[in-house]
Order: sequence, then structure tokens, then C-alpha cells
Amino acid sequence: MKSFLVFFESRKTQSLLAPVLKLCEALLELLVPIFVAQIIDEGLPSGDSVFIWTRCAILIGLAAAGLAFSVVSQYFSAVSATGFASSLRRALYAKINDLSFADLDKAGAAAVVTRITGDVERLQTGVNMGLRLFLRSPFIVFGAVVAAFCVDAIGATVFAVAVPVLAVIVFSILLAGIKKYKISQSGLEKLTLLTGENVTGVRVLRAFAKENEETEKFAEADEKYTKAQTVAGRISALMNPLTYVVINFAIITLLYIGGIEVDSGDLSKGQVVALYNYLSQILVELIKFANLIITVSRAGASGKRIKELLDVKPSQSFAENEIISDSDSEIAVRFENVSLSYGDGAKALDGISFEVKRGEIFGILGGTGSGKSSVLNLIPRFYDATEGKIFVDGNDVNLYPKKQLRDKVAVVMQKPFLLSDTVKNNICFGEADETRLAEAIEVSQSADVIASKKDGLDEEVRRGGSNFSGGQKQRLSIARALYKNSEIVLMDDASSALDNITERKLREGIARLDKTVIMTSQRTTGLKCAQRILVLEDGKAVGCDTPENLLKNCAVYREIYDLQNSDKEAE
Repeated sequence: MKSFLVFFESRKTQSLLAPVLKLCEALLELLVPIFVAQIIDEGLPSGDSVFIWTRCAILIGLAAAGLAFSVVSQYFSAVSATGFASSLRRALYAKINDLSFADLDKAGAAAVVTRITGDVERLQTGVNMGLRLFLRSPFIVFGAVVAAFCVDAIGATVFAVAVPVLAVIVFSILLAGIKKYKISQSGLEKLTLLTGENVTGVRVLRAFAKENEETEKFAEADEKYTKAQTVAGRISALMNPLTYVVINFAIITLLYIGGIEVDSGDLSKGQVVALYNYLSQILVELIKFANLIITVSRAGASGKRIKELLDVKPSQSFAENEIISDSDSEIAVRFENVSLSYGDGAKALDGISFEVKRGEIFGILGGTGSGKSSVLNLIPRFYDATEGKIFVDGNDVNLYPKKQLRDKVAVVMQKPFLLSDTVKNNICFGEADETRLAEAIEVSQSADVIASKKDGLDEEVRRGGSNFSGGQKQRLSIARALYKNSEIVLMDDASSALDNITERKLREGIARLDKTVIMTSQRTTGLKCAQRILVLEDGKAVGCDTPENLLKNCAVYREIYDLQNSDKEAE
């Protein structure tokens, strides 16, 4: 857990003061039995009221000082734990943003969400409790044993036996608990995944009447998680009864030995009470320590899971220094014998080569799974090519810093996504240039979408854009890409949800842009404005030419064209 120390930097002072103040409180608590014993042995037999009230005043003073130390310590520990969790969440979020699409696919969305929410919360609780009790409880236990030996060596032998037995119980349960809680957290990830899928795909599930099947699947996962939690809980539940048994046997033994020594005159009544108080302090602190161990064991399991994510090394590396692009080059994008595999699977792209001229509208046509999206994802390095090279403005994409490369490219994803914000902020992501905004809205055919909303550009977008239709989300996504004003615009099947009239107007608007546009589609009609088209089939290029030449020379293109333009298909 040493790797987490860096997250205490912003709250270093509070992190150090919290346990120190708790130790001061513990020291005062260890003095209480001594003054109680003096009252019993000296004050009460002599009837010296001044002595008794003086010792009572000292006890009240110790209680007040201890309360002050405790309150300030708990405040510092809470501030420190909150600052730690805040820094850790920022580090996790930064790590997620550094990971490539391939890394995120491997990690899984459910695992990432669970770590940045539930696991961080458990670790925060563990830090808070640890700063308050991790030093205080052992200090009181050790101090009580030492004080007991100072009071009576014979009676203190009970402490010498009881404390090691208790330590064995506590740490055995700790080691067993950490493993079980780690297993239960994996079950929680599965529940998170199923919940997210069901909430996101609720319309599909209801349309196909799959509610019962998904309920059963969730119940099965929930049962496994419950069993794992039950096993971990049972192990943790052994802590209190076992420690109580040992302590109570120790108390019985202490009272028996103390009674014998009092009768023989070797021990006073006040000293027996002091020994009993010290043993009670040990009992209370060990129960606290036992609960702390349970909390820390959960936090430890969460910490390991968080560390696994923090230790993930991004599969991509970017250059640090900006490079000068060849702005005079006629070629905006060039692929040279590029292949791509996702993980250990078969090739999604195999030996793709083509060039896109600056200012050209370039189309990519193919059926589902032909590799259209994969080609677009390689240009801004969302994924890295397995083989071959990709050039943007005459330079290898691997030589660009991340920001410089991504600034050159604007992307309209195949699945449009809107953030929970206003329409305007979804398009502009901050300060708006009214001229660019108006142009982006006009070209993307978003004007009627905005006009149909009560608040226009200030209309609130619900989570995931649920208050917009698929076509409306597509148009706003296109407006966002155009507003970015990048040199290259990538449109991944961006007009699939648009009607024919709107799609035609969109094509006409794109044709007027002085930008390099690369667009994909499964339909030849979606690429009518393209000057050249790359045809893909099963990840391989089977043609790249003008639509007219492809119709003559490319069998795949001609087959798609004929199917989509025949009278029978039109009917």
C-alpha cells in the first residue's frame, strides 16, 4: 500500500496530527485507573474529602482534555481521508483517460465504475478509521500491559497470556477476511455490469419480453454475491465472540488471583480495581481494533483492486514534442498495408492501403463487420494498427503528441452520445463562437431540432440524450464535430437514422465544406457526395475508385448498388 502514500500529499499535516492526537488521548486514558486506585486506597479509608475532590477534578480535567484531543483528531482524520479519496479519484479518472480503447475494453466498464466509486469509498473509510485507531488501540493495549506490570507483576501475567492469544485471533481473521472480501467485490462487479446493461437496454428487453430471463440472471449473480458476502461476514463475525471469551476468562482469572493477593495483604483493593480497569480498556480497544481490522480488510481488498487499475500500463505511447505537419502535402491521410487485430482474435483489417487527398470527401462502403469503423478508429489512434503504417499530413500518426493528433481530427461516432448538459454545451464544450456555431448547426441540419425544443440551445439534455430521438442525436453529434473546426472530419455511419430528405441536405452541406471528410456507410446512397469510395469485405479492400468506375469494375460495390437501387428493393 506504499503506492497510496502519494495521495496524502495534500493533507500531510492532518494525516500526521490525527494519530498523534489520538495517542495523547490514549495516554490520558491510561492515567485514569491510577487516580481511581488512589481514591479507593487513600481517599476513602482516610475520609479526606479534599484529596478525593482533588483527584475527581483531575479525572474531569483528563476527560475534558481527552475529549478535545479526540474531537480534533477525528476532524483531522476525516479531512485527511476525504482529501486522500479526492486525490485518488482524480488519479483514477486521469488513468482512465490515458488508456486506449483496447485497454478500456480489456478492463471492462463495470470494473472501472466499481473501482472509482465503491472501492474508493471503502478505502476512504479504512483510511479514516485507520488514522484514528490503528495506533491508538495497540498503544492502549501495550500501555495497559506495562501499567499492569507496574501495579502487580503476578496479576499482570494474565495480561501476558491473554494479549498474544487475542492477537492470534485478530490477525487470523484478518488474513481470512481479506481473501473473502476480494472475492465478494468481484461478485459486485458482475452485479454492476448486469444492472448497467439492463438499465441501458431496458427498451430492447421489454420489446422482446426478456424481463423474466434477465431477472433470473440477476438473481443468480446476486445469490453468488450474497454467498460470498455471507462467508466473509461469518468470518468477521467470529471476532467479537472469540475476543469476549478470552477477555472474560482473563477477568475471572484476574479477580481470582487478585482476591487471593488482597487477602494475603500483597495487593490493595484499589490496585485490583486498577488492574480490572486496564483489562477492561484492553477489551474495549481490542473490540475497536477487531472492527477496525474488518474495515481495513475490506479497504485492503478494495485497495488491491484499485492498484491493479492504477498499475495498468497504457498500451499506447505518444510523442511529447509537437511536429510540424506537411500542410502543403496533397495527401491528408494515407494507409500503407495496415492490418488490425482486436486482442488475440482474427484480423479485423487485413492489408488495407489507400490515400485521401486534402479537401476530398472520401467514402468507405461495406456490410456489417467489414471493418469500416476500425479504419476510422485507427486515424486518431483510438486503436493502434497491428501491422503497417498510417500517415496524417505526411507524418506517421505514432509521432504526434496526443493533443496535436486529436486536434486535427473531429469524429462522429457510430453510436451518438450526448452529455447531461445543455444542447449548446454539447456542441461547443465551453465558450461558443457564434459564427462557427451557426455554421455547424446549419450544415448538420440541426436547426429544426433546436427550434423544436422549448429552451432552444439552452435545452437540458437528459442522461444519454434520452429526450432526443436517434436522428436528433446524430445531427447534434455532427454539429459538435463540425464546430470543432478540425482539418479532418470522420463520420462513422453518421446519417443512418436520418430520413432521405434530411440526409440529402446533409450531404449537400458537407459537400460545401472546405475540409477532408471520411465517411462510412452500408448504403451507396449515404455516400453520394463522396468523390472516391473504398469498398471493404471481411476486413479486406476489394476496390477503391470513383463511384462510376466502381460500378463498372467492382463486383461487391455493384452488388450492393443493385440491391439498394432495384425497383423490387425500392418497393
